[in-house]
Amino acid sequence: TTTNEIEQSIVDFCNKLSISYYRGSENDVLSRYYEAAKEYRADVVVRLTSDCPIIDPAVIDTVIGCYKNNNSDFDYVSNTLKRTYPRGYDTEVFSFKTLETAYINAREIPDREHVTPYIYQHPNLFRIDQVLNELDNSNYRFTVDTKEDFLLIEKILTSLYKKDKTFSHNDVMELLDKNRDWQKINANVSQKKV
Repeated sequence: TTTNEIEQSIVDFCNKLSISYYRGSENDVLSRYYEAAKEYRADVVVRLTSDCPIIDPAVIDTVIGCYKNNNSDFDYVSNTLKRTYPRGYDTEVFSFKTLETAYINAREIPDREHVTPYIYQHPNLFRIDQVLNELDNSNYRFTVDTKEDFLLIEKILTSLYKKDKTFSHNDVMELLDKNRDWQKINANVSQKKV
């Protein structure tokens, strides 16, 4: 299966269900975010990534809540700058105006490819806040970049999803406490640098 065939399958699926979508540059993800937000007249953007399949909706809501309750104070809120949540629960919330400023001014390839580095690397331009987890679980990795990552996520989903289609960060942590050897599956995977 080619990339074009996969993309066409996704487009066909969206069209069948009457789901709106936007396709933009494959490499300039910042432009894709900006153009999609502009197309759909977004005031606020919530950034989640598809390589984080077990992200907890409550974590997302916490970050969104911090932004909503303080949006006159902050342009960008995330749970990623000082990592206390596991990798794979990454949530960022920012205004369209912030996104537009980054889109206009970001020139470096990593800033264009990864969407938000220009924002959080310029605290002189943007008012930034951080959401911290009560416990430091930053040593866990629940994102899928490697075969090892996939194997761990597969074990988690096989165990938890069949019991309850909605499970929390706490459920995942309890499962790993009961299966400590699972933590070794992707323990040697290093995150790519931006």
